[in-house]
Amino acid sequence: MQGIIIATLVVGVVGLLIGIALVAAGKKFYVEVDARETAVREELPGNNCGACGYAGCDAVAAAIVKGEAPVNACPVNTQEHLERIGEIMGVEADAAARRIALVKCSGDCGSTSAKCNYVGIDDCRAAVLAGLSVASCSYGCLGYGSCVKACEFGAMRVKDGVASADPEKCVGCGLCAAACPKGLIEMVPAGDAMAVRCASRDRGPEVKKVCTAGCIGCKICMKQCEYDAICVEDNLARVDAEKCTNCGKCAEKCPSKVIRGLRA
Repeated sequence: MQGIIIATLVVGVVGLLIGIALVAAGKKFYVEVDARETAVREELPGNNCGACGYAGCDAVAAAIVKGEAPVNACPVNTQEHLERIGEIMGVEADAAARRIALVKCSGDCGSTSAKCNYVGIDDCRAAVLAGLSVASCSYGCLGYGSCVKACEFGAMRVKDGVASADPEKCVGCGLCAAACPKGLIEMVPAGDAMAVRCASRDRGPEVKKVCTAGCIGCKICMKQCEYDAICVEDNLARVDAEKCTNCGKCAEKCPSKVIRGLRA
């Protein structure tokens, strides 16, 4: 019985000493946190998506308070919360220009075909790592949904073998673009501009062999545009969203029908 009492006292004393040591260490190494950092963090969405370029919401909140990041650093924040962050920091909080995802491919199952049957992990990155040239078009969407899995907002989907983004749900975080192993997803201004949904840089005859919905670099769209909003480089047309007036003439005359509005 005496041994049990002694053991209990020893454990109690050791625990007390450890507690005192932890309290002393906590006071010695205490780092004061700016109250504004906590307030800013409460106004962030908490997705920790990394779209701001920082490790998460805590990191970007600290950067905003230190002046290392603008108050609108979070691209998925609402205007209401953005204004509150501006009030906390004592500055005007202008909303960052909203951007949405554009999948530069129109090659669905009816326009192109696969060169082989891929039976590995149902993921675009895994298919690329397998070293197989799965699609007939080497530039086209593989359709295994890496972008869908990366999107935390339900804005991406794969239909008929090609991915697309819902412009109403897309918050412009860019996670889908980072997940696409072929670099087919581009973050573009969320306006009413037209967009070329193709990434092939092959010459027209080569494009036609593998996809009926690919840009053939014919320059018809460029000739139709009255606002100098379209250029063709490396056999691929590209729309300047700042110059585009969404008149639709380029889309109407495009023989491959790869030019559509961002909300189409």
